[in-house]
Amino acid sequence: MKFLQKLAFGLVAWLQFVVLVLGKERAPSALPVHDNGLNKVVQWDRHSFLIKGERVFFFGGEFHYWRYPVPELWRDVLEKIKAAGFNAFSIYNHWGYHNPAPGVLNFKDGAHNFTSIMTMAKELGLYMFIRPGPYINAEANAGGFPLWLTNGAYGSLRNDDPRYTAAWTPYMEAISKIIKPHLITNGGNVVFFQIENELEGQWKGNPMAKIDNPSVENYMDLLEKNARANGIDVPLTHNSPNMQSHSWSKDFSNSKGNVDVSGLDSYPSCWSCNLTECTETNGEYKAYSTANYYDYFQVDSPTQPNFMPEFQGGSYNPWGGPQGGCSADIWTDFANLFYRDLIAQRVTGISLYMVFGGTSWGWHAAPVTGTSYDYASPIQENRTIGDKYYETKLLAQFTRAAKDLSFTDRIGNGTSYTTNAAIMASELRNPDTNAGFYVTRHRDSTSSTVETFKLKANISGSILTIPQYDSGIKLNGHQSKILVTEFEFGNKLLLYSTAEVLTYSVQDKKGTLVLWVPTGESGEFAIDGVKNGRVISRDGSTSIGIYSGQSNVTITFQQTRGSSLVELDDGTRVILLDRSAAYRLWSPVLGNNPSADADDTILVQGPYLVRSAKLEDDELHLEGDLDDVTMITVYAPKLVQTIKWNGKEISTERIKPGIFNGKIGSKVEYKLPELGEWIFSDSLPEIRNDYQAGSEAWIIAGNKATQNPNKPASNNPVLYVDDYNIHNGYHVFRATFPTTSLPPSGVYLNVRGGTAFGYSTWLNGKFIGSWLGSPSLSLHGIDFSFANATLRPQGDNTLVVVMDNSGHDQRSAALNPRGIVNATLLGTGNYTFKEWKIAGTAGREKALDQFRGPLNEGGLWAERIGAHLPDCPDKYWRSATNLTVPGPGVRVFRTYMPLQIPQGLDVSVSFRLTAPPEKNKFRALLFVNGYQYARFNPYIGHQIDFPVPPGILNYKGDNVIAVTMFSQSVDEAELKLTWNTDYVHSSSYNFAFDSQHLHANWTEARLMYS
Repeated sequence: MKFLQKLAFGLVAWLQFVVLVLGKERAPSALPVHDNGLNKVVQWDRHSFLIKGERVFFFGGEFHYWRYPVPELWRDVLEKIKAAGFNAFSIYNHWGYHNPAPGVLNFKDGAHNFTSIMTMAKELGLYMFIRPGPYINAEANAGGFPLWLTNGAYGSLRNDDPRYTAAWTPYMEAISKIIKPHLITNGGNVVFFQIENELEGQWKGNPMAKIDNPSVENYMDLLEKNARANGIDVPLTHNSPNMQSHSWSKDFSNSKGNVDVSGLDSYPSCWSCNLTECTETNGEYKAYSTANYYDYFQVDSPTQPNFMPEFQGGSYNPWGGPQGGCSADIWTDFANLFYRDLIAQRVTGISLYMVFGGTSWGWHAAPVTGTSYDYASPIQENRTIGDKYYETKLLAQFTRAAKDLSFTDRIGNGTSYTTNAAIMASELRNPDTNAGFYVTRHRDSTSSTVETFKLKANISGSILTIPQYDSGIKLNGHQSKILVTEFEFGNKLLLYSTAEVLTYSVQDKKGTLVLWVPTGESGEFAIDGVKNGRVISRDGSTSIGIYSGQSNVTITFQQTRGSSLVELDDGTRVILLDRSAAYRLWSPVLGNNPSADADDTILVQGPYLVRSAKLEDDELHLEGDLDDVTMITVYAPKLVQTIKWNGKEISTERIKPGIFNGKIGSKVEYKLPELGEWIFSDSLPEIRNDYQAGSEAWIIAGNKATQNPNKPASNNPVLYVDDYNIHNGYHVFRATFPTTSLPPSGVYLNVRGGTAFGYSTWLNGKFIGSWLGSPSLSLHGIDFSFANATLRPQGDNTLVVVMDNSGHDQRSAALNPRGIVNATLLGTGNYTFKEWKIAGTAGREKALDQFRGPLNEGGLWAERIGAHLPDCPDKYWRSATNLTVPGPGVRVFRTYMPLQIPQGLDVSVSFRLTAPPEKNKFRALLFVNGYQYARFNPYIGHQIDFPVPPGILNYKGDNVIAVTMFSQSVDEAELKLTWNTDYVHSSSYNFAFDSQHLHANWTEARLMYS
């Protein structure tokens, strides 16, 4: 048989060559193996990356530690990533988070110290892509730039301007030195270092003309030299944001600034729930429309792996978007179809953006996103895992187990592979082992029809139409299937399977193969080297047919909900699952090798989550989470006598040596106490007639000129907050002007604050109007009449403007100013303002709270004096029965809530903020133990549920919850606030850790900013 296989393979190779010469596919050529010239630890060729000589199919996902400021929880995320079958993950570092002011670098306080993430990558066995910027985009405030960079004084940014170079150099030097010890070349698991992000400026005009853009090329070259000078000796990478730019690839050009390995971003279903945002790049959107990446890579990087450092994991939810996010087109079907389509196009490096989005606590988000950054990710914002996670897990586990997938040629693609013209297949084949991978889908990827077909598969040199005994293979709607041929598992050869391979494990030198089909569908597979098998167990009404051959066995099955087990005559086992059972099949790795060899894994069926497995003599220790009482089946080595779940021995029934059945868990509950009682204080003393704007909070806005390229009105001083080292959150403007014989009738204000921003105005303590905001407008001007206010008969009048700045724009638009563009007194006279002052964050750029960081708070009186922080004095505050503001103004509310959540529980807590439609013209901020965890703009809409993780919430003690309400209407504003448990799970993870070190308290220095 082996001789015939070799002979057949030689014939197949010759036939493939003939087909390729005829032009159906580009012929595989003997292209070189590359390295970066510094070492050979990480290498690459046209097929894949090699780590220490071993080929790797990278499948990972992104998460952002600065969006999740509890270091004790980062391991929880990474364990969930590992458990799903991913072998890698990616992080952005955030320049603005670590460098809040010129000369101030913070890599030590709380979540600013990200070193433990790199340590955990090694401990858990995950490769790591690190992306430090300087620019990251990430829907972050100013795209991750420090906000002090946005005032125009550093040029147009992202080029070789010496001022900009001097700005980023200290940060990039410092972060490179922190990363260096964790590189794979130094014994860590960091394998790639990305330079910049989505920068497509290498060329002037059409990239195909290759007309150099020196200022941007020099910038990339400076960044690369900086990385190398500071010890970064792994491959430098970059990601292009579309298939038109062709920037920074050594295969495409030899121009300055090229990186070692170039990659491509793609968001085929739009990166936002607001589809109009993507039309310029994606064109008119059509759901489930795939793109041709294969041909792009043939032009851009033909001697490099087809590498996607970012591929769509979901979409962010913009202001005004749907409650709960935009999962309609990017949920389980998207994960099934699009991720398999990448494999069809021979992509061997994938990082999903995002695998866990987290929450944009504080003002981390750019104006487009509001507070949530759930991103419809596999791991959701409240840390739950559900169908999107499990569906993605099906493919991640397969790519980890299918070692041959990292070295394939695409032989062809089209409908000729199938018996149904509506269905196409792409054939990938490993030239060393002849393993075949047929990726099947609808020819029209947007089609949602139910189709049945058979596949014409090349098996050992012969075309075999499969299935042989079953009626056909089904594709139900937006689905894809990867069907394998000549797939080795253990010491056996799977000749073909019309069911998908989930994974396989080898115990006691015998393989256990796991196959799955969608619930109610059928499958057929053939295994070489055995002639028969028998059914050990079947769940439900599953039918199984066994057909013996001369040297192989073919088995058909119809799978309802559940699992079945077939044992072949040599002891090899095959587990048959429907989709729901496959969702709960885990293959934990016994060590920390990212390659996860089959003989280092076991199989566990049933639990909500299996985090880890460890063998100690004859004891198997499993750790994980449960959402209910759960039946568990374990496939382990025969030496195992005892199984422990989260440290406790479980009662099991041994079905066969190495196969155990049991029951684990119990129903767990936890009830939150009711919120309240509330106390409150006024938070807008600035409009009082007796208020003196003389504290440290205020700065005189007297600049006559700005370096910002966007110039203000000529009749004003510069009223851009960034010009005065004020950048974030709420700002209070206070202007004076004298009374004249011909008094002004009003004021025209034109204010820029980002989409969803808003502002209100008072004259001499009287409310004169508001701009309530819009999810689409970032600049708005309006006349405010003085008819309802009274000008003073003599002396100065005081105009107060309270502005909610929703964040800075991204890319070059980061220079768009925030503040008042034009303030003009209206009337027939010649009027001028006497003086302008601005109050912003306490300490301005050098915020008093360096622990939580500069993006956590703004310039409202309550924030400046620290009313959101634990231990702020509130003895003389008044009690409140509900959260209301009777008219225009600002109030701050506080309550104290103790929690005692038992060890061993994962309790996910969300705050729900709602408002009656007739009382919703306000803006609210929610602070939990000093951390801003909700920006609620009910008039504009979308999000009402705001998850707050353990660590921010103290699970073992007191919690201080504060709310500011900025009412923008003469009508009463009312906020309804509750907190709820999204789920209660039992868990091996310690969520009741001591989090007091994260809750930096109030200090008397705050009083200087009243």
